[in-house]
Amino acid sequence: MPKRALRPLLLFVSAFLTLSAATAFGHGVSGGDAAYIQSISGPQLLPYLYLGAKHMFTGYDHLLFLAGVIFFLYRLRDVALYVSLFAVGHSLTLLLGVLGGIRADAYLVDALIGFSVVYKAFDNIGGFERLGWRIDNRAAVFVFGLAHGFGLSTKLQDLSLSQDGLIPNMLAFNVGVELGQLAALALILLAFQFWRQSTGFVRGAFAANLVIMTAGFMLMGYQLTGYAVA
Repeated sequence: MPKRALRPLLLFVSAFLTLSAATAFGHGVSGGDAAYIQSISGPQLLPYLYLGAKHMFTGYDHLLFLAGVIFFLYRLRDVALYVSLFAVGHSLTLLLGVLGGIRADAYLVDALIGFSVVYKAFDNIGGFERLGWRIDNRAAVFVFGLAHGFGLSTKLQDLSLSQDGLIPNMLAFNVGVELGQLAALALILLAFQFWRQSTGFVRGAFAANLVIMTAGFMLMGYQLTGYAVA
């Protein structure tokens, strides 16, 4: 493959590897942010809106999954459909988990999130088709959206959040998550649009999805190891 054709692939891979290293296999609430939201009480819509957007924009596991979902979607209508399914699932379990007190082991939930990344990359390289399996991708994206939202709710449940203003704050946090998702998605779509114009996209797509799958397996292994030794 010519070096020029490889450049979009290298940019794509480098961006995700840098993001992965920066977030260190996690998508939780960072120390400074955690201390801040535990120190405030009452409705604090703008801070929670910002923190929600920051979480999604820096959550590499969410971005890897979304990148896999839209990898071969060329129509904005299709992109909007799948991203909406993910957003609805993500919102439901985020709010139900925190407000309803529904708990699960954070390691196992995050391992499932890692599996969602593996699933989508495997689907993109035609893995299920070769096995003769037919999976409704719309249902899969919604179900994995539930897992991704539950993953964040487990992190928030570990914090001592004030009950004063909790409902509006969580709604603001969720709106921020969705705004951050839209911003990140716009950048990913621009990168894909640039890449798709190159002659190396079709050949590079297979390698890129192998990278995404590898990242998913790494996240699964990291979380399952944490569960085993906890």
